[in-house]
Amino acid sequence: MSIHPEQRARIASGQGFIAALDQSGGSTPKALKLYGVDESAYSNEQEMFAQVHAMRSRIVTSPAFTGERVLGAILFERTMDDEFGGKNAVAYLWEDKGVVPFLKIDKGLEDEADGVQRMKPIPGLDALLARAKAKGVFGTKERSVIKRNDAKGIADVLDQQFELGRQVLAAGLVPIIEPEVDINAADKADIEVALKQGLLERLDTIDPSTPVMLKLTLPDVDGFFKELVEHPSVLKVVALSGGYSRDEANAKLARNPGVIASFSRALSEGLSAQQDDAAFNQALDASIASIHRASIA
Repeated sequence: MSIHPEQRARIASGQGFIAALDQSGGSTPKALKLYGVDESAYSNEQEMFAQVHAMRSRIVTSPAFTGERVLGAILFERTMDDEFGGKNAVAYLWEDKGVVPFLKIDKGLEDEADGVQRMKPIPGLDALLARAKAKGVFGTKERSVIKRNDAKGIADVLDQQFELGRQVLAAGLVPIIEPEVDINAADKADIEVALKQGLLERLDTIDPSTPVMLKLTLPDVDGFFKELVEHPSVLKVVALSGGYSRDEANAKLARNPGVIASFSRALSEGLSAQQDDAAFNQALDASIASIHRASIA
């Protein structure tokens, strides 16, 4: 199944970043609290997701949020099936905003083993991928976490990521492979050396005509991802903010040429449900402008 050529060109050569709007399960209450919505504002999961959808909708429908600076947006499955501005969320992003839609497909993390957290099984994945493709989604995102430099653990994470990536490619979508490195890991720099080697070995098995994307923690050594950025089987390398403040994440990102942002918490930092539209749009515009600058530096 073919990849959308206009969207592929947009991600490959566009000047901007990817907004991660895919908070789910455990990360949602924290995201809402930072946005000024306390847990007392909802009494069940359905109400919680309604609150976070209202936050996402406010971000996406803001005049500050356009394809000029935002190349793509990663959606949670519920969001894919919901609406922005009275229109299907996926169609709204691409047709109204010029923003390439992605879908988070992982179902969260297993408990830690061998210094890593692998992805939980994803039941019904083929059906989900087919549904996403039919709606106009371009790619997927799937996250694991590496907490220490354990050769078996890192290999397990990468094997699982690339196996899933091939399944996504077969469905005509582009996978964002995300082996996040915990920014608080004592041996973070050593993990990054092992991770890059493992990624390069596996990327050599991917056909450059159907490239993948990588979403990685900002490295300790500036420019460390150069070989990944230049690899023929990589469409784009994006970075997660990973717990760094927006200023810190932007400063690190700007020192890594060819890598663009895919920030979640750092994007929404400073936004509040209590702001009126003028203040909200101004704060979002400043956030988008700073992340855009760092992404094209």
